[in-house]
Amino acid sequence: MAESRRETIGAKGSKTLDPLASESLNSLTAWFRLRSVPGVGNYLFKRLVDRFGSPDEVFQAAIEVLQSVDGVSRRLAVAIKAHPLTEAVKKELALLKRSAYSIITMNDPDYPGLLLEIPDPPPFLYVYGDLGDGMHNIAVVGSRSATAYGRATARKLCSEIASAGFTVVSGLALGIDTAAHEGALAAGGKTIAVLGTGLDQVYPAANRHLCHQIARSGAVITEFPLKAGPDAHHFPVRNRIISGISLGTVVVEAARKSGSLITARLAAEQNREVFAVPGSVHSTKSVGTHFLIKQGAKLVETVDDIFEEFPTAVTHATAGSSTLGTERSQDPLLSAEERRVISALGPYPIHIDALVRSLDMDAGKLSAVLMQMELKGLVVQAPGKMFLIESDTLNSVNEKRQG
Repeated sequence: MAESRRETIGAKGSKTLDPLASESLNSLTAWFRLRSVPGVGNYLFKRLVDRFGSPDEVFQAAIEVLQSVDGVSRRLAVAIKAHPLTEAVKKELALLKRSAYSIITMNDPDYPGLLLEIPDPPPFLYVYGDLGDGMHNIAVVGSRSATAYGRATARKLCSEIASAGFTVVSGLALGIDTAAHEGALAAGGKTIAVLGTGLDQVYPAANRHLCHQIARSGAVITEFPLKAGPDAHHFPVRNRIISGISLGTVVVEAARKSGSLITARLAAEQNREVFAVPGSVHSTKSVGTHFLIKQGAKLVETVDDIFEEFPTAVTHATAGSSTLGTERSQDPLLSAEERRVISALGPYPIHIDALVRSLDMDAGKLSAVLMQMELKGLVVQAPGKMFLIESDTLNSVNEKRQG
């Protein structure tokens, strides 16, 4: 009989215990043991669980019965039966028991249903936080070295996606990924970060605080064990999970050779929707997104371009249609702080430290105000923590001054 439970392993600060000390850990041990068998990859692991119901049942099956599974030779069947509980598995379970993380196996009802539809889902996920229902996810990815336009667009787009009740999925990288997570959080929504490392090895380290913020309302997940570092080959493998747990993938900015294009290709192979936000023809960061559009990706100008592909999934009121990066109210309702910031800004970039001094405002407070203003499309952030007033906003301010 297939297991159907969420395996929650201990809590921070708990004492080290024998990883085989409880029934739940005994059950989970079989998952780790089967994953550690040489020759049993994700494809074959899923076939075995589909056939026998659980790793426990796999180990109990006769060699001849194991051989009846496509891809299992007699040599591999013998290896599966003889495979020991390795010291590495024991060590991993002991680490988990002392952590605040959970394990969700593909037999668990909390395992993302969309992820089970791909041919090579991870047998189990390490989870920090709460994945939610997993059926209303939209991935937003892009360049690590994003432009100010790209970051502002990603924040605004993800704020609207989250406001409509969807969960934003991204990879916690710098640039577009960070902006995507921040946009969802700023709207009070949920976001999921998919790591290419172990949960205890957040990469980049600069996003460690963001990681904890995400876990408060959403989740940080990975298929990689604790202590696994940011090896280069982890990230392309990780990308199939970003696309696999999502209804569709939106690429905001990408060079021609970009990991984001790998994610888009995987999404297409998984029969998921692929979207791309156009950019300047003069920017190398737009080459990848324009390539995707030429290949058939849906061009995104408004958040509704995404929502109309998922009419049955839109369970909350969608954000109002708006052209990304350009639309704003003709008479925006600004807070007192926002009015002060606008009065201090102009068409040329000003460093945030200079704004702190001129406005005599706390740096943390100013950063929060500027983020909200970016989401509203009122200001643009340039590289190096430089800010300038958006051109349409500047025109509106000048008109009022002249009036």
